[in-house]
Amino acid sequence: MGSMTDAQNYLLTSGNYRAEVAGVGAGLRALEYDGSPLTETWELGKKPPLSAGLVLAPWPNRVADGKFTFGGVDHELEITEPERNSASHGFVRREEWTLVEHSDAKVQQSIDIGLHKGWPYKVSLTVTHELTDDGLVVTASATNDGDTDAPFGIGFHSFVRVGDVPLDECTLELSAGTRLQLDPKRNLPTGPSVPTADTEYDFTNAKSLKGVWLDTPFSAEVPDEDGKARHVLTGPDGNATVLWTDREFDWIQVFTADPAKKQAYPDRGRALAIEPMTCPPDAFNSGIDLLVLAPGKSWTGSWGMEYRAA
Repeated sequence: MGSMTDAQNYLLTSGNYRAEVAGVGAGLRALEYDGSPLTETWELGKKPPLSAGLVLAPWPNRVADGKFTFGGVDHELEITEPERNSASHGFVRREEWTLVEHSDAKVQQSIDIGLHKGWPYKVSLTVTHELTDDGLVVTASATNDGDTDAPFGIGFHSFVRVGDVPLDECTLELSAGTRLQLDPKRNLPTGPSVPTADTEYDFTNAKSLKGVWLDTPFSAEVPDEDGKARHVLTGPDGNATVLWTDREFDWIQVFTADPAKKQAYPDRGRALAIEPMTCPPDAFNSGIDLLVLAPGKSWTGSWGMEYRAA
């Protein structure tokens, strides 16, 4: 793995928006509206806490026991999360990406995933962060540069906040009607998706986050008329941070950083991640929404963030 101490940092501005994107992990290091933070951040040159902002590919979340079968061939990945005996979050979140283009409002970076233990597939990635007057748009593309089909999934470990408002004073609304059941010890699927209606996981209407802890994959099944699913964190004054996904990102993992779980976000304590994903945990084994890239073929998907005034 590459070093996490690289200080390459790309500044973007457009209208009232300002963003910073790291060269390591192509991570969204900061997003602000009129000087008010819409994301958590980290000290430049340091390792992002809890993988904040980083790209997770060629799979997001976990592969159980690091093992999967694809195209009739068994594969065994390196175990990177020993306490859960899983391969976690792919290969690119700690690597230095290559700069393709950088302008006032846009940065595009690319990386060849490369060959790894249990991963014989030649896949390259491009991620573009672009600011408009309406907010941030993140576009990801993957291309199979090999001569066999390749399994693929991608996620982004994005944290959201509403200025300096403590998380427990915010409400959360999710455009999601089902969740995937997980083993609480290994965070791996134990059964099919189940409806969230009338359960503690029902956030289809805004719900207080006071004392709430989540580490849960939801399927984004309630898109707006424009085909985007919108997930909204709202402060007590009505101002909100909105994270949207297109239909290529049909999953989100909602995670609460929490000191009570020994996973505090530095200088914030409780913090919230809403992570766009193309597939749920362990999709390499379940096949749920797993992308299959044919030789020479590409995939593209987008998500973004914006400020919504009261």
